[in-house]
Amino acid sequence: MRKMEPGREAYFEGKYVPSAEAKISIMTHAFNYGTGLFEGIRGYYNKEENNVLIFRLPEHIDRISRNCKILNIQVPETPKDIEAICVELVKRSGFREGVYLRPICYKSDCSLGPKVHDVGSSLCCYVIKLGDYINIETGLDVAVASWRRLSDNAIPSRAKTTGSYVNSSLASTEAAQAGFDEAIVLRENGSVAEGSAMNVFMVLNGKLITTPPSADILIGITRNTIMELAREELGIEVVERDIARTELYVCDEIFFCGTGAQVAPVRSVDRRVIGDGKVGPISKKLQDLYFDVVQGKVKKYRHWCTPCY
Repeated sequence: MRKMEPGREAYFEGKYVPSAEAKISIMTHAFNYGTGLFEGIRGYYNKEENNVLIFRLPEHIDRISRNCKILNIQVPETPKDIEAICVELVKRSGFREGVYLRPICYKSDCSLGPKVHDVGSSLCCYVIKLGDYINIETGLDVAVASWRRLSDNAIPSRAKTTGSYVNSSLASTEAAQAGFDEAIVLRENGSVAEGSAMNVFMVLNGKLITTPPSADILIGITRNTIMELAREELGIEVVERDIARTELYVCDEIFFCGTGAQVAPVRSVDRRVIGDGKVGPISKKLQDLYFDVVQGKVKKYRHWCTPCY
């Protein structure tokens, strides 16, 4: 279990309060029905500048703001307000290392009834220290989960709803209890969706292939970043299309990506070795480039990094 070390303060009910005091009632609608949306946002420490750089903060806040429409959530804070809150929380924490921010827009009324209309909403946000979330060095051993990804017409994966992560939890727990590092989740039609809580890419015949937005996936900020870097910086053709399960067994490379996963190579799927069982050359190039970008070392993409101090 990962121990969380929170910042001194959190944003709760319209103000900054000590993190230990940012608590909801057991009668809160979101706690009872999973009616909340969240973002996971990383800040990377740049040692040379002695600064924490939040990666693609506006894009994350734009996503949660758009997805609030799905749950009929309206909060008084504007997207610019939420961006400023994230920066302020890092400043107040005093952290000079890797951090993780979690803004949550949620149904905050203490009321009964599984509905999303006529229920009040609020914003809260906290910051914690965070290093590597999963192994990103030697490659992961993963399994295809027996649990299927929820469809967009049931509980949409494009929205990071708190309730929908039961689906991710079941898949990742099944994999861990079977001795694997992570899970790959299929859609109801048997095609690949994504990892338990991250997007998936495979390399086949020199092309970088990932599942499309219509494949019941989260349209990841890191996913979009990897696609752009592959095309613009490495000259790799990127294809968005359905992926069959058995393609995972015969491709040349696989890696996960996401705010938590970052760029995490996969060395086996269902005990079938991928490639030579080592981190593939394209995965490694993208991983190295990604870490340079998020730490503000690539001038072309410096605008993706929001300094806190």
